Amino acid sequence: MITRNRIYALIALLILIAVGTYAYYILRDDHQTDGHIVLYGNVDVRQVNLAFKVPGRLRAVNVEEGDTVKAGKLIAILEPQDYEDDVSLSQARVRGQAAQLAALQTGTRPQEIDQAAAILAEANASLSLAENTLKRQQFLADRDFVSPQGLETAQTERARAAATKEVAEKAYKLARIGPRSEDIERAQAALNAEKAALNLSERRLKDANLIAPSGGRILTRVREPGSIIGAGETIVSVSLVSPVWVRAFLAEPDLDRVKPGMKAEVQTDSGGIYTGKVGFISPVAEFTPKTVETPELRTSLVYRVRIIVEDPGSRLKQGMPVTVILKPAARQ
Repeated sequence: MITRNRIYALIALLILIAVGTYAYYILRDDHQTDGHIVLYGNVDVRQVNLAFKVPGRLRAVNVEEGDTVKAGKLIAILEPQDYEDDVSLSQARVRGQAAQLAALQTGTRPQEIDQAAAILAEANASLSLAENTLKRQQFLADRDFVSPQGLETAQTERARAAATKEVAEKAYKLARIGPRSEDIERAQAALNAEKAALNLSERRLKDANLIAPSGGRILTRVREPGSIIGAGETIVSVSLVSPVWVRAFLAEPDLDRVKPGMKAEVQTDSGGIYTGKVGFISPVAEFTPKTVETPELRTSLVYRVRIIVEDPGSRLKQGMPVTVILKPAARQ
């Protein structure tokens, strides 16, 4: 005999089955309504940590948390004295090396050749005088009219005069030939090295200014003026606001119907509606994240989709949950 409690339990079971069936078809229809594809996702969190490429003492920070900045805005400044001195030193070295190269390229001046010729003539005259003196001393020494020391002195003076003439002759020849091509090439290489050092110094001076690479909003101001900053240390964190990216997940059965560039409609829980387009579809499948709230997709493989949204009012906040509606063409 069937008791009343069993009847109630059977009725409850039938009601649960009916509700489950109804929910299944409602959710299925919600996923694809009139051929539209409905996705669930969030506005991507896109953040950049801005830092100096060079170390130094922080002179000023020109932004506060919450400020909106545009690309190219000066965010912070390091004390530039050390980098300015380095640039001045490099500039002086470039000028000196350039003058040395110019002198080699110009070659020996006529005045320098004339000077070398005059020195050679003087050396010839000195040698001639020393030879004549040696002859006289030798003549006198043969007759015992001069001491051996006097003869040795004359011989030494003659040898010194001959060596001086040899040096003067070589100097005169070098003056007429001019600098070697190897010397010019070496000087040119040294000038190029000094110019590279100057470029590096100027770049380091420029890097003492921290510039916003793109527009955004200051999330965090990490360091304050007076701090000693190392290269790569975060000064401020910036949230990128343009373009806005929405991360959603596409079920495998709908993969063939969605293409990059397809128009999309993005809806927020507060009723906001925004237009966008599909910017990227991941080629790699992954398990549905827990943030996707559609029960029918929780255990399915999906593909990550990026929706690029036009948001001139900056009303889409990072991390905000959104609904994405795609309207692909009907299957043929």
